[in-house]
Amino acid sequence: MKVVVDYGLCEANGVCMGINPEVFELNDDDELTILQPEVTPETEHDVREAVRQCPRQALSIEED
Repeated sequence: MKVVVDYGLCEANGVCMGINPEVFELNDDDELTILQPEVTPETEHDVREAVRQCPRQALSIEED
């Protein structure tokens, strides 16, 4: 599984980064970067929570 972002929807609210800054990062230009796109057992709970809480539903999980 991997987490993906729809940049057309993303407003860089930073909710996801607040949930797990090791997976999600906002740069100085307020652009979201997925630092670890592969969902691991250690990050799965946080990634699913970030997808659920994203205000614009810009995040999703794709199955490999």
